[in-house]
Amino acid sequence: MNDTLDLIANAASILTAVVAVWAFGHYQLTRFCRRRRLEAYLKEERGMGDDGGQRTVLHLVAQLGMPEAEIIDAAFRSKVVERKVSRDEQGRADRLFLVYKLDEGDHQERPGRSRF
Repeated sequence: MNDTLDLIANAASILTAVVAVWAFGHYQLTRFCRRRRLEAYLKEERGMGDDGGQRTVLHLVAQLGMPEAEIIDAAFRSKVVERKVSRDEQGRADRLFLVYKLDEGDHQERPGRSRF
């Protein structure tokens, strides 16, 4: 009886580790895909209109179908998405704009920053 319980306990611990690794990988892959979606959309919009491809977070929420928190997370993790702030009459931050800033060939690393 004890041998059976030990076997089940060992199998459960191994299964827990496998599920944890799978869940972490799925989470990281989802974040990567969201970041790539945001970058692709902003790169495509860069040539449209006379605003230089600047898009508000609300606009991106509507177009990409992602929550605001996920868009901001993707923008802050990206090396090619630049954040710009517009100011109101009092000089306070009014809106956050996101814009694609570099072409793929001009990709530059930030010195001293580790990327996971």
